[in-house]
Amino acid sequence: MQAREVGDRWGRDDEIDLRELLRTLWAQRVPIVLVAAVVFLCSATYAFLAKPVYQAAATVLPPQASDIAGYNIGRAQVDGFQPYTVDDVYKVFVRVLNSEALRSSFFNTVYLPARNHSAEGSNQKLWAAFNDELDIKSIDKERSREREPEHWQIAFEHEDPVKSAEWLNHFVAMASEMAKATLHKDAAGELFIHVQALEHRLDALRETAAQRREDRMALLEEALKVAEVAGLEQIQATMWQAFTGTESSAGTDAPLYLLGAEAIRAELEVLRKRQSDDPFIPELRPLQEQLAFLKGIDIEPENVSVFTLDSPALVPETPIRPKKRLIMGLGLVLGGMLGVFFALVRSLYSQRFAKGLSSAQAG
Repeated sequence: MQAREVGDRWGRDDEIDLRELLRTLWAQRVPIVLVAAVVFLCSATYAFLAKPVYQAAATVLPPQASDIAGYNIGRAQVDGFQPYTVDDVYKVFVRVLNSEALRSSFFNTVYLPARNHSAEGSNQKLWAAFNDELDIKSIDKERSREREPEHWQIAFEHEDPVKSAEWLNHFVAMASEMAKATLHKDAAGELFIHVQALEHRLDALRETAAQRREDRMALLEEALKVAEVAGLEQIQATMWQAFTGTESSAGTDAPLYLLGAEAIRAELEVLRKRQSDDPFIPELRPLQEQLAFLKGIDIEPENVSVFTLDSPALVPETPIRPKKRLIMGLGLVLGGMLGVFFALVRSLYSQRFAKGLSSAQAG
C-alpha cells in the first residue's frame, strides 16, 4: 500500500516536472527558434560557400598474358632465363604504385609546380596535403595471406574536377613507366651477366686455341730437326702406318718426324701464317650463335603493359565534399539542441533572479 502511494507520488512529480519543462520551453520558443535559425544559417552558408572537392578514381588489375608476351621473346630459348609471369610483372607495378619514390617524383614534377609554395616551410604542408588527397588501396573482397591483392583503386581529390582526373591518369602513367623501367633494368642486368659470361668463354677458347697452335708449332720444329738429322725428307708411309694402325698400336700417336721434313716445313709455314684460329675451334660457332641471339633480345619491347586498366579515371561530375544536405541537417539538429539549452539556462537564471529580488524586497 505504501509502495503504491510512493509510486503514485513519483508519477505525479514526473508529470508535473514534464509539464513544467514543456511550459518553460514554450515560453522560450522565440529564443530557441532564433538560436536554431542562426546555427542553421551558419551551416547552410558554409555548405554553399565552401569550395567543392571532387574525387577521380581508377581501378587496375593484373595484365593479360598477351600484354607481357614482348618481355618473354627469346627468353625461353636461353638456358638460365626464366620467362616473366603475369604475377612477376604485376608485383613490380604494384610495388612501384605504392612506392615513396613515385609519390615524390609526381609531387616534385607535377603537384608542387601547380601549387603556390612561396611561403617558407609550405612544402611540408603541401606534401601532407598531397598525401591526404591521394589514396591507394586494395579493394579485393576476398583476400588471403598466401595471395597478394590484385584489385587496386587509385583516387585523387582536387577542387578542379578536370585536373583531378588528369593528375590521376598522369600518376598511373608514371607508375607504368617506372615499372617498365624497373623491368628493363632487371632484364638488362640479367642479360649483361649472360653476355659477359659468353664473351669470357669465347675469349678463353681463342686463347686456348692460340696456345695449342703454339704448342703444335713447337712440336713440329723439334720433329723437323729430327727428320733433317735422320735424312727423312719424305713421309715414311710404312712406319707411319705401323704406328697408327689399329691392329698393331691402337691409340698410339706416331712420331711427327715420320711425316718427313717437307711436310713438317709446309705445316709450320701454314701455322705461322694463320691469322685466326676460329675455324678450328669446334665449340666456337654455337657459342657465337648464342651470343648473337642474346644481343638481339629486345629488353624494352613495345606494345607491352604491366597492368590492366579496369576502369579509367573520368572527370567527376558531383563533388564529394561538402555534403550540403548532411551539413544543413546537422546544423538544424545542433541549432535546436543549442536553442533548448540556451532556453533552459535563461529560464533558470530568470527564476533565480526573481527569487533573489523577492528575498531582497521581503527583507
